[in-house]
Amino acid sequence: MNKNSKKGIVIWFTGLPCSGKTTLSKEIEKYFQEKNLPVQRLDGDVVRKTISRDLGFSKKDRDINIKRMAYLAQMLANHNINVISAFVSPYREMRDFARSLQENFIEIYVKCSKEKCIERDVKGMYKKALNNEIKDFTGVQDPFEEPHNPELTVNTEKNSIECNIREIIDYIEKQSAQV
Repeated sequence: MNKNSKKGIVIWFTGLPCSGKTTLSKEIEKYFQEKNLPVQRLDGDVVRKTISRDLGFSKKDRDINIKRMAYLAQMLANHNINVISAFVSPYREMRDFARSLQENFIEIYVKCSKEKCIERDVKGMYKKALNNEIKDFTGVQDPFEEPHNPELTVNTEKNSIECNIREIIDYIEKQSAQV
């Protein structure tokens, strides 16, 4: 995070759909902007409408999507841009792949129960998945593999956004002081 560092950090938010990844990533992006540090936010919904609009939601397509984003994050970080990635990224193998490409990688597990995610779902995606109108939906027909050893776990069901943001910023600042 240091302005003079050679590489940016990659913050990789993962969690069920509607767990709060985008909300948290936008707030962390503001933090970097307020510090006048280079930052790029990569969001799953945006990426799916642009770079990865050719992909579906099969395991193979999800893996391709995450590989693309991991490589993009690596390229940006190599040019001293801090990257904030918010993707469901349901499979540990792909998150481990993303980690393997980065020197400064922070995996943040955005923990939230499926029931609470369903409550928050303004697009009605869970309802459609539960009615089999959407196939391969993470948390319904497709699994979400919880991270074994994320650098940080924040619980958006039990803690406020402000509390989670503070915890993330404290972690980032502690890590950057050690670099």
